[in-house]
Amino acid sequence: MLDLNNRVVLISGANRGIGLALATRLYEAGCFLSLGARDPESLVSFLADKNKARVHVARYEATDWTSHELWVSAALEQFGKIDALINNAGIGSHQTIRTISETELDAVWAVNCKAPLHMIQLALPHLEQSGSGRVINIASLSGKRVRNDHIAYTMSKFAVLALSHSTRRIGWESGVRCTALCPSFVLTDMTRGSDKIKEADMIDPKDLAELATTLLTLPNTASVAEIMVNCRLEDMF
Repeated sequence: MLDLNNRVVLISGANRGIGLALATRLYEAGCFLSLGARDPESLVSFLADKNKARVHVARYEATDWTSHELWVSAALEQFGKIDALINNAGIGSHQTIRTISETELDAVWAVNCKAPLHMIQLALPHLEQSGSGRVINIASLSGKRVRNDHIAYTMSKFAVLALSHSTRRIGWESGVRCTALCPSFVLTDMTRGSDKIKEADMIDPKDLAELATTLLTLPNTASVAEIMVNCRLEDMF
């Protein structure tokens, strides 16, 4: 098992929901964190009781690749290395094949697919240098099966699965391991008010954070390509 103490982890969309749960749990595990958020000020309350030497905050705007480059550069300046990247930031879309516009399709693709790809490109040389670099892409069960008509979101999450397997391949010989974490409904701002499932029956973000923490402790010889996490009974899931 890998010791998480002093491991440097970058997390996008870290200011709420799954991202905030990840930041909280990994800080407890001893990691050094570089947290990306559209509004860095939104992390002020999280930072209040934290050791500032262990937490770095940067602006991350998924559609602004310059912000990606500045974030990675600043994290390296702060900590000198990158051991793990968690691509968590994402957006939803309820549009169907009949209704989706090119503008909305492009927006979902930019945030959910192109941004994680670019972050991996930037981090990969440093993850390879680590010898046990880790990438976790927060995907979805919507990337494993089609259960609704939300075409842009579903297409993007299928693409995240392809990105995850491609990352595993290209970084394998250098010790980089990549996992697609694929949950069903998670109790976040994105799912609140859903008429498909009660909030009390949704996955707690803290439980996903626990799974991610376990993934980051696994050695190179115990690579997990995908984890599917459901909160209701489905065939195969």
